[in-house]
Amino acid sequence: MEIQKVQKKQYMKTDLNLLLECLKYQMDCPVSQKEALITIYSICHQNSEASEYFREIGGLMFINDLAKSSVHCIVKEAALFTLGVIIESNVYCQQTLCTSALFEDLIVFLINEDSGVNLKRMSVYVILVLVSNNSNGQTYVRDTGCIGLLLQLFRTTLSTSKMNLSDESSNQCYQLWSSVCSTLCACVNNPQNDNQNICCSVLPYAKEWLESSTEPEIVRPICSFLCLTVANNSYVQKYFVSVGGLDTLAKVLIRLMQDSSVSHSNTKLAVVVTKTLDACIANDSAMGVVLTKYHTVSELLKLLSHDTLDTGEKVSIILTIGHCTEVCGKIFFLFIT
Repeated sequence: MEIQKVQKKQYMKTDLNLLLECLKYQMDCPVSQKEALITIYSICHQNSEASEYFREIGGLMFINDLAKSSVHCIVKEAALFTLGVIIESNVYCQQTLCTSALFEDLIVFLINEDSGVNLKRMSVYVILVLVSNNSNGQTYVRDTGCIGLLLQLFRTTLSTSKMNLSDESSNQCYQLWSSVCSTLCACVNNPQNDNQNICCSVLPYAKEWLESSTEPEIVRPICSFLCLTVANNSYVQKYFVSVGGLDTLAKVLIRLMQDSSVSHSNTKLAVVVTKTLDACIANDSAMGVVLTKYHTVSELLKLLSHDTLDTGEKVSIILTIGHCTEVCGKIFFLFIT
C-alpha cells in the first residue's frame, strides 16, 4: 500500500512537470494550452499536495503570467480558472499570489471592454478564493479599489425584469452576478472587517432586488450577502433599517408564507429570509419594533408549525422570535417599574 502511494505521488509529479513543459512550448497553440490547463486543474483540484508541488516547480507563477500575456481568450479563461482551483486547494498558493499586483491585474480584466462575461466570471472567482478566510486578501481588495468594482457589478450586471435563465446570454450574466454576490460575502466575513461599511452603498439596491423578485435565484444570494454585511455591525444594521430594508424583508416573508402551504421551496426560502431578519436585529432588538406592523411574529409562528423543517431551521426561527419579542419585554419592564 505504501509503495502504491509513493508511485502515485511520483506519477503526479511527473505529469505536472510534463504539463508545465507543454504549456511553455505550445504558446502558438491555444487549444493545446487549454487542454493542458484543464488537466492541471483536474490533478490539483482539492489536492493540496499536488498544488503545492506545482507551486514549487514554478507552475503557479507561469500560469499567472500566462493569464496576463496570452492573446487568446480561451487560454486566459482556463488559466484564471486553474489559478483559482490551485489557490483554493492550498493556503501557501493563496499566500503566494495574494498581492496588490494580482488584484490590479484582475481589475484590468473586469474593466476591459473586450473581456467577455465568462472571462469576468473567472476573474471574480480568483478574487473570491484570494479573499476567502484571508484578512490580507480582504485588505487588498479594499485598498486596490477592487471591491468598488465588485459593487458596481452587483448593481449593473443583472436586470430582474429581463432575467430569463433559460436564455444563454441572460444565464451567463446571472452566473456572473451570483459569483459577485459570493465574492462580496467573502470580502466582509471571516474575519469581519471594514468592508462591511463599504458594502453599505449597495444595500438600497439589495432592497430593490427583494422588492422585485421572490425567486430563489435572487433571494438566496441577496440574503446571504445581507446577513454577512450586517452581522455584528450596528452602523450597517441601522443604515439598512433606515432605507426600509427591514420593512422589505418583512413583506418578502409575508409573500413567501402566502404560498408556503403549497410550495416546499417557499418554506425553505422563508427560513432564509428569517435568518436575515434576525441578523439585522440581533444586536439591537429595538430595531425590531419596525416588524410589529407586519405581524412578523405571527408569520414566524406559522412558519415554525411546518413539519418539513429540520431542527436547525426551527432553532433559527425560535431565536428570531426571541429577538423580535425581546424589546416588548423591555418596554413592559420599564412600564411596571
